[in-house]
Amino acid sequence: MTALSEPYAEHFVTRSGVYLLSHSVGLPVTRTRAAIDDYLSVWESDPAHAWPHWLSTVDGFRDELAHLIGGERASVCPQSNVSSSLTKILGALRSTFGIENPTIVMTEDAFPSLGYVCKRSGYRVRYIERGQDASDLDLWDHHLGNGVDVALITHVHSNTGELLPAASITKITRARGIVSVVDVAQSAGIIPINVNTWSADFIIGSCVKWLSGGPGAGWLWAAPETIGRCHPTDVGWFSHAEPFEFDIHSYRDADDALRFWGGSPTVLPFAVARTAVETIADIGVDTIRSANLALTDLLIDRLGDRVVSPHPAERRSGTCIVAADAQCVDQLLNVGVEVDHRPSGLRLSPHVHTTPNDLEVVVDLIGGSPMPKLNITAR
Repeated sequence: MTALSEPYAEHFVTRSGVYLLSHSVGLPVTRTRAAIDDYLSVWESDPAHAWPHWLSTVDGFRDELAHLIGGERASVCPQSNVSSSLTKILGALRSTFGIENPTIVMTEDAFPSLGYVCKRSGYRVRYIERGQDASDLDLWDHHLGNGVDVALITHVHSNTGELLPAASITKITRARGIVSVVDVAQSAGIIPINVNTWSADFIIGSCVKWLSGGPGAGWLWAAPETIGRCHPTDVGWFSHAEPFEFDIHSYRDADDALRFWGGSPTVLPFAVARTAVETIADIGVDTIRSANLALTDLLIDRLGDRVVSPHPAERRSGTCIVAADAQCVDQLLNVGVEVDHRPSGLRLSPHVHTTPNDLEVVVDLIGGSPMPKLNITAR
């Protein structure tokens, strides 16, 4: 049995019960309230000069996120959510590359919001059908044939717990001149990501889940060689190369990914997310991933084939899906365990603040074999 380190619980807010919903809303980090207080203090004490402080905070968020995924600040642009990021990108691609009837390939298991955006953006959508093995590179090779302009790759399918080989898929798209957009909303913060080992044109994500940064702090990353080719149509004064120039007759795209930004930005979500991303980086995504895999191993050992998400570690996301009735959600909540349910089963997402004993509560309620003895390594 893999040794488990003592959870890094001190980095997260203290609460009673067992929290296994990081795939939905990550547990706040302990410094969240201080970040909010800092935002408010400058607003209260010197509102006329708050913007320089606030914009510095947003730049800090860009720095922290870039560090986490191995990129540079210039490639990161804040957005409100994943859908807004995709909307900006698809609009820019249509106008920049002159695609009259663009075709996009995506999996049917992708988050529905992304499908809505693709259709409303004027794209023809070709689906890799639900039930097919979306981790199969030959399947992607088949679907990325002639006539495909964009590939939308969901790194982790939230309803199946499946991790897709994004790096390998983007190599196929790059070789064929197909623009790639990778959605990492369910993987950032739990699966190590290094943009330098991918061939992606764009990566879109959110901080509300495994990054513990709350809602409103979405983002997009654009490859340096892609930025200069894109001229977004959904712009605002913060997309401008000189936002404070204030000449209505002169618009010039920002030199970096901020050309995708838009009008007056929100700040508070990024003040919160900056602190959260920094905390996740301090713990280490590798550390979080190792703990998650070890804890999921316990669930597989106890529940066997009732775990319907992938068993091989290289195909697992951070979410373990267990075949069980929806009524188990209420039964678990009654004993202080928070999970949720989808048609595929219960979704459980162990984090570094999760202990083996936490999972034993779950297994005891839904039934399973005895818990094996664990080697707990204290820090």
